[in-house]
Amino acid sequence: MSSPASLGEQAVIAPSPLPVTVIQKLQAILGRLTANNRLERCIMIYVEVRSSNVQASLQALDLDYLEISIAEFNDVQSIEGYIAKWGKHLEFAVKHLLEAEYNLCNDVFERVGLDVWMGCFAKIAAQAGILAFLQFGKTVTESKKDPIKLLKLLDIFASLNKLRLDFNRLFGGAACTEIQNLTRDLIKGVINGASDIFWELLVQVELQRQIPPPADAGVPRLVSFITDYCNKLLGHYYKPILTQVLVIHRSWKHEKFQEKLLVNEILNIIKAIELNLETWMKAYEDPISSSLFAMNNHYHLYKHLKGTKLGDLLGDSWLREHEHFKDYYGTIFLRDSWGKLPGHLSREGLILFSGGRATARDLVKKRLKTFNEAFDEMYKKQSSMIVPERDLREKTCQQIVQAVVPLYRSYMQNYGPLVEQEGSSGKYAKYTVQTLEQMLSSLFLPKPGRYSSFKGRQHGEKINNVVADLRRTASAVV
Repeated sequence: MSSPASLGEQAVIAPSPLPVTVIQKLQAILGRLTANNRLERCIMIYVEVRSSNVQASLQALDLDYLEISIAEFNDVQSIEGYIAKWGKHLEFAVKHLLEAEYNLCNDVFERVGLDVWMGCFAKIAAQAGILAFLQFGKTVTESKKDPIKLLKLLDIFASLNKLRLDFNRLFGGAACTEIQNLTRDLIKGVINGASDIFWELLVQVELQRQIPPPADAGVPRLVSFITDYCNKLLGHYYKPILTQVLVIHRSWKHEKFQEKLLVNEILNIIKAIELNLETWMKAYEDPISSSLFAMNNHYHLYKHLKGTKLGDLLGDSWLREHEHFKDYYGTIFLRDSWGKLPGHLSREGLILFSGGRATARDLVKKRLKTFNEAFDEMYKKQSSMIVPERDLREKTCQQIVQAVVPLYRSYMQNYGPLVEQEGSSGKYAKYTVQTLEQMLSSLFLPKPGRYSSFKGRQHGEKINNVVADLRRTASAVV
């Protein structure tokens, strides 16, 4: 728990226990006021003073965000930081401020009666701002559905569950009915909302299958988002919270929940992602793009799930299979694209210039022209393609260089002089070996903004985009 000083820029005014002598004097005053029918007036003043004291403490925390309405934010991500603050601020308000007021009410009004001091505390809590905390949480539950909202609802549930015993003790009396009702509505909204989003996620992933694959043959945002998202749901923090939420939700329907239901649903989501990838592979008209897409995505699943909770759940054989397919499609990609270029640099008819030097020169010109045209076409097309993972990109470029450059170097060393002496030599000896190698080594670089490896802000944009995509399909399942 953060210390009070760390929760706000200003010093927090936390109530301190009153000395016994002061409490005894207050009790004596209350006795006389009660005898003179002035108790209500005394309680009103006490509530006003003590609630103002709590409000002053809370104002130091900068709680303006509690006033945000649904109309003021588009999605949960826009107030994600506030939700994190909300949990800490609520805990401080309950465990430190209201706990102290609860004890003080008990000490001061104990002799007057339980109903009096509990009613007094209920008014202090309500006027001090506990209702605003609960209403903020309720506003979050009423916002648009999206996957990020599930995580935030789980955060809210964790905060409330952590304070469950405190809430029951402090606000369990009849005088706190309003607080109880709002808390109950909030918990109900959190559990229903989180459960609905979780069980709808599979259908939303399946609906994304109809969307065309990325033109750059990279990893679709959906794939990278969902794999990371499922890992979070299986992590040490979220899994027990989600399990508890689903257990409660099932119990309300008089149904039992088994942990394997959560695990199986996650596995079904990953299977849906795999089926999406198979569908998208077949959607490419160009088999080269299809092979590069397959290589990228099989490697993404292998690299980003290996050593994770989700990877452990899927198993080593599943991971090795995707690693194997990465190599398989990488080989096909190289064979069907750059692997065909060396065939244009045939040495047939050039051995010892058997047909004469002029004939040899014409053959070299023709073959270099064909090679250049094929190279330019291939390079132009693949300049718009990407390999997001740096290690795979460097390996792929190295393989392309090895497939093309050594043979081109040898060809130019042996036959380049035949055309380099002519005035139009640049038309045929278009590329130096160094230029060719540099061009091939710089292929497949991700475009700024497309992947999160450039700036942190762009990772947020990626999530925004995929969440928007998922939300657009939500109407079909909500």
